[in-house]
Amino acid sequence: MLPNLTLVIQGLAFFAVAWLVMKFGWPHIIGAIEERQQKIAEGLAAADRSQKDLAQAQDKVNEALREARVKANEIIDQAHQRANQIVEAAKNEAIAEANRQKALAEAEIAAAANRAREDLRRQVSTLAVAGAEKLLRREIDQNAHKALLDELAAEI
Repeated sequence: MLPNLTLVIQGLAFFAVAWLVMKFGWPHIIGAIEERQQKIAEGLAAADRSQKDLAQAQDKVNEALREARVKANEIIDQAHQRANQIVEAAKNEAIAEANRQKALAEAEIAAAANRAREDLRRQVSTLAVAGAEKLLRREIDQNAHKALLDELAAEI
């Protein structure tokens, strides 16, 4: 065969195959490439949106944490104030109870002192009657002279 004819036939076959590929295969290849480019662009846009959403979510989390800390500090302050109020109330109650106990003790002491005075008056009046009896050498009727003895006890 002739080398030129072979070269021409091969050239025509090459161009025919190239034409067929460009006519029927190339649009599918270009469509697939463009579809892939579009998917990549959408993925990048979604990644950018996700980063922005993540940044916004992080800001919201930080704000919520700040608010939670502020609220926790307020609750702690209120708890301290309430504890101080409870301590103060307990202190006041203890002081009031101590004053009440002191008043009761003073009243008991005063009552005991009065009883002791009355006992002492009775003893003095008994001694006075005994002394007067010895002086007069006669017995004084205690029932008959009760008013006199009571007056004597009141003076003592």
